[in-house]
Amino acid sequence: MNRESLLIATLVELADNLVDDYDVIDVLTVLTHRCVDAVDVDAAGVMLASPTGELQFVASSSESMTILELFQIQTNEGPCVDCFHDGLAITNHALSESDGRWPLFTPRALALGFRAVHSLPMRLRGRTIGALNLFRTHQGTLSEDDVIVAQGLADVATIAILQHRSTLDASALNFQLNNALNSRVIIEQAKGMICQSTSCDMDEAFNRLRAHARNHNEGLTTLATRVVATSIAPNDLDLWVMTIPE
Repeated sequence: MNRESLLIATLVELADNLVDDYDVIDVLTVLTHRCVDAVDVDAAGVMLASPTGELQFVASSSESMTILELFQIQTNEGPCVDCFHDGLAITNHALSESDGRWPLFTPRALALGFRAVHSLPMRLRGRTIGALNLFRTHQGTLSEDDVIVAQGLADVATIAILQHRSTLDASALNFQLNNALNSRVIIEQAKGMICQSTSCDMDEAFNRLRAHARNHNEGLTTLATRVVATSIAPNDLDLWVMTIPE
């Protein structure tokens, strides 16, 4: 599938997920995986601001990316943190032992095999609600087209989230955001249980969770809650098969 077809399929996939009471984590997970498919990067992650303005990890394309995103939050240092607070894109930043911009973050990123980073603001009309992080395992610059594609996907997700928020009052909005952030805890618990029961890694556990939710038209968080509550056994989840939407 060429990139144009993939991007069209991605927009359709995102639109299909934006239904009433949609799962924010599922939508943004689609975004991270499609960035890896369509752009010259090896991993992607998304952070969103909580109702109190603090960055929170929401979605990623891999477990190593999850670890790195959480590390940025813990240390309050890294490209995603800077991108969110400044509202400015960070592109083609090479990571090296001599890089002094992020003294805590850079060694951790290098240890996980990443060599270059790009971070794009999720922003609409001056309002920044989060950031999209893109990582490569090799140094080198992203093409202008790649940057445009990644920013375009981030913009689509931003518009969808803000449009949905605009229909909610402040109380309902805070409730939804807190639910989305709490969902991460439940999903991580479910992933751990799946790993223990099926002897797979965390990436495969999450892929199985997503596959089963998609195949049975069930919300990702709802399914994770059932796994944690042991109302469905990890071994009964559908196996994940890598596919690209047609």
